Formats: sequence, C-alpha cells, structure tokens
Amino acid sequence: MSQVELKMPKMGESVAEATIIKWLKKEGDRVEQDEPILEIATDKVDSEVPSTAAGVLVKHLFKEGDVVAVGAAIAIIGESMSDVTAPPAATQISVATQPAEFVVSKPNQSATVVAAPSPSGSNRFYSPLVRNIAQQENVSTLELDAIVGTGAEGRVTKNDLLQYIKNRAENKNIKPAAPATPSVSAAPVSQSVQPVAPAQSVDGDVEIIEMDRMRKLIADHMVMSKHTSPHVTSFVEADVTNMVMWRNKIKNEFEKREKEKITFTPLFIEAVVRAIKDFPMINCSLDGTRILVKKNINIGMATALPSGNLIVPVIKNADRMNLVGLTKSVNDLSNRARKNKLSPDEIQGGTFTLTNVGTFGNVMGTPIINQPQVAILATGAIRKKPAVIETEFGDTIGIRHMMFLSLSYDHRIVDGSLGGSFVRRVADYLEQFDINRNAL
Repeated sequence: MSQVELKMPKMGESVAEATIIKWLKKEGDRVEQDEPILEIATDKVDSEVPSTAAGVLVKHLFKEGDVVAVGAAIAIIGESMSDVTAPPAATQISVATQPAEFVVSKPNQSATVVAAPSPSGSNRFYSPLVRNIAQQENVSTLELDAIVGTGAEGRVTKNDLLQYIKNRAENKNIKPAAPATPSVSAAPVSQSVQPVAPAQSVDGDVEIIEMDRMRKLIADHMVMSKHTSPHVTSFVEADVTNMVMWRNKIKNEFEKREKEKITFTPLFIEAVVRAIKDFPMINCSLDGTRILVKKNINIGMATALPSGNLIVPVIKNADRMNLVGLTKSVNDLSNRARKNKLSPDEIQGGTFTLTNVGTFGNVMGTPIINQPQVAILATGAIRKKPAVIETEFGDTIGIRHMMFLSLSYDHRIVDGSLGGSFVRRVADYLEQFDINRNAL
C-alpha cells in the first residue's frame, strides 16, 4: 500500500455535503481499518467516518469546520509518514459533476472549499450551486446576505434560495432586501421580521453554557415553525384500557418470538396511520397557496437523545407495515438515534409526526409543528383513573387506563373541524382496540 484516499462517504440520496466537526486522529497516528477517524455532520445528523484501510494517517486535507462535498478526499492514509504526497488529480471535482461545494486540490496545500468572492464584503459562504442559481435568477449578493439560511451554521441552502425566489415572484411589489441592518427593510421578503431579544447582563452567579450545533438547529427550526404556522391545539381524552391489557397479556410472548420489546409507540402509530387514511388532508404540506397532499404516509417519531437534544427519525411507508414491522422499525430507529447512527435520509421525508410526552410523565402537551408538515400529535402518560363506564344495564364507575391526546395543527389549512375530528378518530381507534387480536 502506497497511499489510500479517505473520501467523504455518501450519506443519503439528498445529501451532497457534510461539515467536519472533529478529527479523532492526528496526522502521524496509527489507524486500523474501520476505526473512526473523524466526526462529520449534515444539517441534523452527526456521524463518524471510519478508516477504509489500516496504516498511518499521513495528512488531513481539511480543517475542522470545513464543508466538504460527498466523494471528495478528506485524508490520506499510507504505510508511513514518508508517503506524504499531493493528492492526485482524481480528487478534483468540477462544478459540472458536483451539485454542491466543489473541491480543488493544490500541491503541498490542504484542499479547500471554493466559493466565489462576495462583492458585499460578507464572509458568508455560498456553494457554487447556490451562486449559480442566484446568478441565473438575478438574485444580488445583498439579497443572498439577507436570506436566513437553514443549513449547517446558518448557510443558505438550495431550498432556501428557491423559496426566496418563489416568494419574491409572488410579491413583485416588495423591494429586494437590503444588507442586514437593524431596520425592517433588512428582512428578506421570504421571512417575517424577527424580534430581537433584549441584551442580558450576567453576574458571577450565572453559569454560561454555549448551545451545541444541534441545539442551535433545533432552536432555529422551532422559531421558524412558530413564525410560519398559526398553531392551534385540540385535546381529547381516551380510554385505552383494552390496549393496555392486551399489551400486558402478549408482551412476554411477543418478545420471546420476535426478539423485540413491544412498547405503546407502534400501537399509537398504527392508530395514527388508520386515522390519516380517513382524513388525508392531515397528511400534507403547504407550498405558497398550493396544498400538497402526500400519498405516502411517513411517520416521524420524536426521540430524546442522551445529550438532551431531540431528533425525529422517520418510518417510511408506515401504512404498509403490520404491527411487527412497526415495532421493529420503532425500536431500530430509536436505538440508533441514541447511538448517533442514523443516516440523513432516515430523518427526512416525514409527513406527520408523533411525540410521546407521556415518556416524561406528562399528561399532555402542545407540541410545535415539524415543518413543512401541518400537524403533530402528542400522546400523554397513561394513568389509572375512575371513569364512567356506559353499559346496556346503565352507567357504572370503574378504574380505567386513561390518556390525553393533543394535536397541534397549522390553522392556515387545517381548521378546527378537521383537526378535532382527526384527533378524535385516533382516540376512537385506540379505544376500540381488540383485546383478542393476534400480535402480528
């Protein structure tokens, strides 16, 4: 082995680049095949890149914080440090073949991400793809500087720019945004004016904790969702006694047979899928004045991470799975989410989200919509309560397993009738659970 290029791996169909967060190995360190060398991040998922060969890490081709295109060489692995050579020309990626940032390797220098200079004097990075689209659509650099980006570290993505162009076309009377200043005119036409939080003084009794990258992304996404959608929340209480008794009856046999623990989450998802089929307008998104009704039912499930952050892996085509399939998907995605092993494609494409606030002992919640979806369901803690039981012989009082369901929805396209009917239908399916059903 003379030298081997370690390349930025392909992490999903929709991912063209990643940011280097941390080098786990220094130049000159010995590495084994499949041993993690560096940590990388896309917009939401952090992951480790393993070595593709055993040897010595001869050279880092990028620094921490650099944005690198998928397929680009990021390190050189050789038999010894004497293998230091310039990366071959094959590592160069042209704009014509690479849709995002491209890489140019120079002799005796680390490869660098190339971006056109900013005439405005801004140090903000724009990918060649974004700059090409901006040039074709006559979007000035001043406008680019004013667009609020949803990419890593606030970068403007292709979707951000296309949405800005679309909104600008629909609002021809609105003047292009000026450079970012405290004035209202600095706001891009695709974004509402963001309120500025008042400055706070800090004394010696305050611990200052800097947000990590994921927390910043979550914060931006939550604020954006509240600014985008007028939120309304509807509540129902459901008697889930039959469901609880059924799970208690079959859970040991199910685990022995399927080698999987069955939780309440797949049962909730099953009921949500059935209700979506009854009310398909819940399974949609809004594009300007166009309502996009999704044919696929892809259920996101909010998962708490050990770091305290939150991630939403997605069960694709949940309507095509039986209960065993849903259980295995729920367990697999949640376990890999906590171990930081999800791929970017596994947290994209959701059409409806479920968050189980009952996990934390909460009886109900008012969740924030996971954009660009239009609704999110929170399931509360299941608790034993005295309740009125209606029978053919009259009403009685009994101890029942009760829970609250709360649905937050986008009131621009989901009114109270649809939102209330949908969450009521989910509750109906849970209440009508067949205690004698097969576990398949």
